[in-house]
Amino acid sequence: MTTKQRKILIKGTILVLLIALIFFSSRYGPQPLSVMGPAETIGKLFTRRRRLARFLVSLGPYSSAMFILLQALQVIISPIPGELTGVVGGYLYGVSFGFLFSSLGLTLGSWAAFEIADILGRPFVERFIRKDILDKFNFLSTNTGEVICFLLFLLPGFPKDILCYVLGLTGMKLSIFLIVSTLGRMPGTYLLTIQGVSIRKQDYPTAAIIAVLCAVLLFVGYLCKDRFVHWLRTIRHE
Repeated sequence: MTTKQRKILIKGTILVLLIALIFFSSRYGPQPLSVMGPAETIGKLFTRRRRLARFLVSLGPYSSAMFILLQALQVIISPIPGELTGVVGGYLYGVSFGFLFSSLGLTLGSWAAFEIADILGRPFVERFIRKDILDKFNFLSTNTGEVICFLLFLLPGFPKDILCYVLGLTGMKLSIFLIVSTLGRMPGTYLLTIQGVSIRKQDYPTAAIIAVLCAVLLFVGYLCKDRFVHWLRTIRHE
């Protein structure tokens, strides 16, 4: 067995153990709606959120484990929007556990995407991320500053899922990646969690204000992301 194969085996084993631990902890952890109240008010959510919430509630003691895995999957293959899962997390589990579960899932998914790119290389990543998009991030390298990567994760509307794969191609240390990606995602994750809690409490003015704030930040981030990346590329070459 080569060194590379041994590393893949070790990382795969760690991933399986982490998933098993998540399910074990979920069995004895907080259950959906147990903090906030009865399940009937799920009907007040929008259709997609209601369906996801009902699905999670139906899993009983393994609800939080599946929620964490869904958060991870929306980074790796994006089956459902991250905004959707973030709000549902706050709705079902409250502020503390909703934020914790969302952060754990996003960190797990970011780590998996990073490792996939690192192990399988650019040819594999180009199968689902266009080459011209990857080329935009050629300025990112092994020596890319932690602050720059943190700002990219912090910027609203920036394709953070793609960034995980891109940074996996740079040779960045995993420990640094996990720190900057986790911290950079936290403000947005917290806002979505608070929005879900507000809906659960029927505090619709607060939920509406947060929704508008998120929409404005996403719009501004979308408009400015190309200029921001160009600015980062410029200072990298100075």
